[in-house]
Amino acid sequence: MIYKHVSYCFLTDLVYFKHKFYYLRHMFRSPLSPVLFLLFIFTLFTSKAVVASEDESGTCVSGINMFENGDFKLVFSENEGEDISRYSALSTMSGESQLWLLYSPTANGELTFNANVNDGSLKMSVFKAERGNVCGELKTGLAEIMRMHNKPGSKLVGLDFKIDEGILYALELKEGDQIAILLTSEVDKKKDLFLSWNFIQREAIQETKVVDRRNDDFAPTQSFVVRDKYTKKPIISNFAMEGSSDNDGLYIGSEFYFNFERNCKITVKCDAEGYFFYDSLYTMNVSEDNEILIELERIAKGKSVSIQTIEFFPGGSEIKPTSYGDLKRLRDFLALNSEVHIEIQGHVFALGDNSLAAQRVSEARAKRVMKYLIDNGIDKERLTAVGYGNSRPIYEKPKFFYEEQANRRVEIVIQ
Repeated sequence: MIYKHVSYCFLTDLVYFKHKFYYLRHMFRSPLSPVLFLLFIFTLFTSKAVVASEDESGTCVSGINMFENGDFKLVFSENEGEDISRYSALSTMSGESQLWLLYSPTANGELTFNANVNDGSLKMSVFKAERGNVCGELKTGLAEIMRMHNKPGSKLVGLDFKIDEGILYALELKEGDQIAILLTSEVDKKKDLFLSWNFIQREAIQETKVVDRRNDDFAPTQSFVVRDKYTKKPIISNFAMEGSSDNDGLYIGSEFYFNFERNCKITVKCDAEGYFFYDSLYTMNVSEDNEILIELERIAKGKSVSIQTIEFFPGGSEIKPTSYGDLKRLRDFLALNSEVHIEIQGHVFALGDNSLAAQRVSEARAKRVMKYLIDNGIDKERLTAVGYGNSRPIYEKPKFFYEEQANRRVEIVIQ
């Protein structure tokens, strides 16, 4: 039996695991057989907890993106959480620790899952988008509540074809539907949540999906197109936007079209199964049409991704507070791809030949990133850290600040 562990998604699509934990639902209500007891102990010692950062895990748009079927160990964290005051029926859930799951199927099918905790209790609400932006619709109360269990005392909640205490009927979904699942607990400290997820697909995967959010036929169009870096084929991805106010939210597709009411700076985060994550900051000019090409690169041994936005205080290895969002993205990427091993490379910008000081600083920075990942649930056996000083610059003779910044970076190499 293989356990895979993620924060933003799940990692095996073997349908026969669907009922793997069916009998574990009753583990706290009836004596365990020896086999089930061993299974549970195996789970505890082999699962890697993924700790959601306290400032982000409680909001919908920063929720955990689910991609594949599997079994996962997640961790609640204390945070203020998403405002769900628009839903009076959820008043008992608003003051509790929150964990959000986000999902959009690439085919028609039925969703089942179960989530359980060892101590305390769980409540659950399943929201479905009416207009294709579930996180944005939650804030206005437009998202529809499809399933809800808010009675206290349940250690196990979920969806299945057979209902039980805390278990509601499976949810039928169509390709492109967008749902958000809110799990809450009354805990006042971080604790484990065990999740078993299964989506039974009924139709073939669609390769292209267009999301058109334009509301003015005469206004300039801002478009984003997601493609494979080498094949140039469309990639259906989770596309999150922040900073525009009118278009902020999570969307699922391969081509996205928007109107913007005003010039603004936006952050775009793009995730797709089997690819490196993509984050970027854009300045949107509403006076003209603009198409932005997002090229995602497949994960493969020897491939690397440079993360220039992980910054340190000058001369040392202390990470700047503004960089923890990017470290969280790296952590989530590793949780999403649990079989991936990486080398964390530290690079600094310095004039002249590589010095011992530059070498030490770059190595200390790489180790600091590795420590963050280990502290947040990534197995240390999957990580190595090395410093290269200024011996491997991207620009040999930088003339501009962005070239210096490109040389001053953390690089992740797949092992």
